[in-house]
Amino acid sequence: MELRHLKYFVAVAEEQNITRAATRLHVSQPPLSRQIRDLEEELGVALLERSAKAVRLTEAGRIFLVESQAVLARADQAREAVRAFANQCTGELHVGYAPSLTVELLPHALREFQKTSPGVRVVLHDLSTEEMLSGLRENRLHLVLTIMPGRAALRGLEFHELRRYGVRVAVHPHHPWLIRGSSAMGNNPPPQRRSQPPGKGSGNAVTWRDLAAEPLVGYSQRDYPGYHEWVQSLFAADGQVPPVIEEHDSASSLIAAVEAGRGVALVHESFGCFAGERVRLLPLDPPPAAMAIGAVSLKGRVQPAIQEFIAAAGRPAAGSRTASR
Repeated sequence: MELRHLKYFVAVAEEQNITRAATRLHVSQPPLSRQIRDLEEELGVALLERSAKAVRLTEAGRIFLVESQAVLARADQAREAVRAFANQCTGELHVGYAPSLTVELLPHALREFQKTSPGVRVVLHDLSTEEMLSGLRENRLHLVLTIMPGRAALRGLEFHELRRYGVRVAVHPHHPWLIRGSSAMGNNPPPQRRSQPPGKGSGNAVTWRDLAAEPLVGYSQRDYPGYHEWVQSLFAADGQVPPVIEEHDSASSLIAAVEAGRGVALVHESFGCFAGERVRLLPLDPPPAAMAIGAVSLKGRVQPAIQEFIAAAGRPAAGSRTASR
């Protein structure tokens, strides 16, 4: 028994005429009559009483009509539910993210996405880069927000750039660079303005020669290979990449290492929003290319909720200096 058998029977029962039912169904009369007889043979009971001009339901036919209509209505509901999911974005969206990279981007993306897709529940997963990319390939995540991965890591994936952030050097609050920067202003430099983002420091630029002479701390090579590729690319012009003397598996431990004076770290300008007053961020002279942050998804995946989240994350935030690409 198939759904078409039920559709044919319901049409005949409601029209009480084989010819009118055939016209309604856009089929010819003989096949329609044959399908009804096949249905009766399968059920082992007569559903219709036939005459030359009309058909009437038997008692069994009346019972079967009610059940058939219910089955067809349920099938229609299932079809509409699937279409609603595809067209209106419902269900769950699993998003991987790196807290230090998305401290400014993620809240904005969630707010914008909620406006257009209130029926979707976003489930967040705080993971390393390697865990996020593995989660995508194993279909445990729908998309991730991270630094642009290297070419090899992007195989089978797509990167959608959302933001570009300037590169900064994170140092502890009493680093000699800060003292050196304030010497021209005397022993009592003016206090920072309240409107200045946390962690911005004095704003005095650090030369690449000074940076190369400092111990460098960073993220774990195993968990964040993209970070190490990025650091190497920054020093590519000089040909000498200073070694990362300490590797950390999270932004929290990296902040603690810088705050304790164990070394300096290369980060993006929004890192100060995450670190607060525990570190200071200084620009580089000359400034390198900005860091690209974006969304990564499986290549060819066209689920509307994924596309809408990427679009929401890419919409400019009102009054945000870093909202432009």
